Amino acid sequence: MTVQGRNEAAGQPLVAAIDLGSNSFHMIVARVEQGEIRPVERLGEKVQLAAGLSKDGLISAQAMDRGLKCLAQFAQYISGRHFHAIRIVGTNALRKAKNSHEFVEKAEKILKYPIEIIAGREEARLIYLGVAQTQSDDQERRLVVDIGGGSTELIVGEKFEPKLLESLHMGCVTYTDKFFPSGELSPERFQSAYYAARLELLNIEQGYKELGWVDSVGSSGSIRAVSGILQAMGYDEVITQERMLMLKAKVLEQNNTGRIRFPGLKPDRQSIFPAGLAILMACFEAFGIKQMRYSDGALREGVLYDLLGRDSHEDVRGRTISALMQRYHADDKNAEGICKHALVCFDQVQEAWSMDSGDRELLSWAAQVCEIGLDISHTHYNRHGAYLIQHSDLLGFSKEQQRQLSLLVQGHRRGIPKVLLEVDRNRKLLRLVILLRTAIVLNHISHNDQSTSYRLKAEDNGFSVSFPKGWLGAHALTATEFERERMYLSKTNFRLSVS
Repeated sequence: MTVQGRNEAAGQPLVAAIDLGSNSFHMIVARVEQGEIRPVERLGEKVQLAAGLSKDGLISAQAMDRGLKCLAQFAQYISGRHFHAIRIVGTNALRKAKNSHEFVEKAEKILKYPIEIIAGREEARLIYLGVAQTQSDDQERRLVVDIGGGSTELIVGEKFEPKLLESLHMGCVTYTDKFFPSGELSPERFQSAYYAARLELLNIEQGYKELGWVDSVGSSGSIRAVSGILQAMGYDEVITQERMLMLKAKVLEQNNTGRIRFPGLKPDRQSIFPAGLAILMACFEAFGIKQMRYSDGALREGVLYDLLGRDSHEDVRGRTISALMQRYHADDKNAEGICKHALVCFDQVQEAWSMDSGDRELLSWAAQVCEIGLDISHTHYNRHGAYLIQHSDLLGFSKEQQRQLSLLVQGHRRGIPKVLLEVDRNRKLLRLVILLRTAIVLNHISHNDQSTSYRLKAEDNGFSVSFPKGWLGAHALTATEFERERMYLSKTNFRLSVS
């Protein structure tokens, strides 16, 4: 466990980000002062989850144990301190592993906080945010390259706004296992790793070149290692193709990665250094990069600044939902009406059902995008919408949030998805689905009667909707809609009464 930091100021709340990477786990703890992040502590340990992935996609017991032991140390640091917010994200290895849920469940019990497994492009967005915060606030467009243990993220952006985002399946740990097994090192193996990376980059390089950039910045361990070696050898901080060719020649003087020695290279990076170098050289060649600087900012710093943005009502998820609605030509006025009624309903049952602000946000997003499937077909449009949400890269959303949002959209009409009835952890989602369905019926009313008032009263397995005396009898269509809903919900053992 490596620790770098200073004591926090007494009485000031802290924020923290934990990055469960494919190679290493890291935690950064910071204070927020005048809107800026002031790091207090950095903790990290090499875990190599990616190296523990078997051919059938399972994390080994040994790799899990390494990860959980590291998290126990993080948990000890967290314990007894007051945190304003903590966010934990998992990346490529946890995205790929078929048994990642098993690791996540054990890790959450240790940390006492939820873990988000984020998509590749979301990882790229957060990396860019972390890098941008450490760079000068200029108007120039920049390319950011981040070589991790299991994936490489490439982003072109201006100031704090990414323009192109990509995450490719190549990393220093996975390439080490593939091209340098048991530490075997040769010019042929190095070239195989280099060309494999070039092939990965072929599909995206033209679009990136067309957009263009002025400055190139690298982040994370592999690029930090290259920059650190060059500086220890007496060069300045700039990485160039010529300097990497020199490092490659020195690497290939050995026949085993365990024998690699460079000033400034930590022993735990010796075995994965050739793979990281091969990927970086391929990036330079593919994009015609002349030189690159290293940035200390990366994923975990981006997670912290993203937390800060959410506190300041600059949540990127709101922009993502708006973009989704625009892309699939959602009816803004209808979505606004559904959302309004959904939140009115939520606020009336929130306390009884022990729901929080995160549940309210999720319901709001679902209300806004529940009809995007109409852009594909009116038939089964709830399923089309759910598919679009599940399989899109939604910036700002974790994989679990996308799963939940997709289920709400699928369940907003017709039958209730069976998965909401089978898993106990989906009980809250079932209630949100029912609130969304109720809001849709209520929105139909408000098209014709803006002044209608209603009250909801929640029970453990049901709720009642009440209107002014005599109103429901005079509105047969609404009564019929609610009767249809009551029949659908009866199959879930959920009681709905309307009067």
